Amino acid sequence: MQDARDSFFVALRTRLASINPERTIVLRGQVRPGVLVEENELPTAFQPTDAFTLHWTAMTVDASSPLPLVAMECQINYATDGTSGNGGMDRGRLLGAMDGELTAALVTETQSAIKKNFSGVAGTGAPAVTMSTNIFWSTPRFAPVKTSGERLERTAVVEVFAYQEAGEL
Repeated sequence: MQDARDSFFVALRTRLASINPERTIVLRGQVRPGVLVEENELPTAFQPTDAFTLHWTAMTVDASSPLPLVAMECQINYATDGTSGNGGMDRGRLLGAMDGELTAALVTETQSAIKKNFSGVAGTGAPAVTMSTNIFWSTPRFAPVKTSGERLERTAVVEVFAYQEAGEL
């Protein structure tokens, strides 16, 4: 399941970075693409704005076939305060741009990616290991916009599917 989660994150991050290379965040002093996985970061009450945050929320396993099919729900949260130069009055336009970027990344291209094992990559520079199956995902469901003070927030939910290969955890 971790391989599928990592593969989805990397595919989404790569696609979003190609759609809008200017969407970056500074996290622990490093500039990164504006996508992060909450469980991979230090615990904080801070919700970054103008970035996409992935939360894995639910999972089911269908073990009726030789390779069990895992379905995981990924909640993608994003928010904007607008720009200070416009007094935040461009919040709707900026949230709409993020809606478009996420839609393009998830729907415009194929809704699948090769599943890879990234466990040996961290700190070694070794390439990810390509696995035998792909991951694939549903069309995103967008929740209504929420207003929190001067901030506009939205959540999109995507189901990510993967076959559980032998030896995977």
